[in-house]
Amino acid sequence: METPTEAELFARYDHVIGVDEAGRGCLAGPVYVCAVACPKSRFAELKQIQNLTDSKKLSPKQRNGVLESLLDMGIAYRVSVINHRIIDHINILQAARLGMKRAVARLEFSSGASPVVAVDGNQPIETAYPQLTIVKGDLKFKTIAAASIFAKVLRDRFMTAAANKWSYYGFEKHKGYPAAVHKEAIGKYGPCPIHRLTFRGVLPKE
Repeated sequence: METPTEAELFARYDHVIGVDEAGRGCLAGPVYVCAVACPKSRFAELKQIQNLTDSKKLSPKQRNGVLESLLDMGIAYRVSVINHRIIDHINILQAARLGMKRAVARLEFSSGASPVVAVDGNQPIETAYPQLTIVKGDLKFKTIAAASIFAKVLRDRFMTAAANKWSYYGFEKHKGYPAAVHKEAIGKYGPCPIHRLTFRGVLPKE
């Protein structure tokens, strides 16, 4: 069965909820998950936002500009933050899915509304609403791209703040991803309190 387009979903439902995360592949810090709910009446407006695409394809300046446009639009969004301890306890996939479940559940709709959830990737989540999974969804759905922008910008801000507290690791540059300079710092100083202790690259070499 062919995956419907975002426009086709809006023809069948009155809201599309785009869901995406940031920080899944990091060695430190939380995973941020965002759910963005766009009503059918504002889809055309959402599509007009310049540079609204996969957050990884944008510069920090471009991402901040898109975020400001989304905030100016007043689009409904909710963010869930799953910390490194929970990630270590239940694994990163389940942590991301938990964050998606919580973010979607925090959105509010009027009685009689008919939302549908569009999740980036191929893993369905626990939700009371109809849903579909979209591989590379942040390139195909504007609602998912918007969620990716919120998640990425907010997580980057967290990691930049963390760099002020744990300055040895260069979090302000790589945001916790497994860059060579990051892994070198872990090898020299050991993990800090927000490192994911179950991740390869943080675990001590045997």
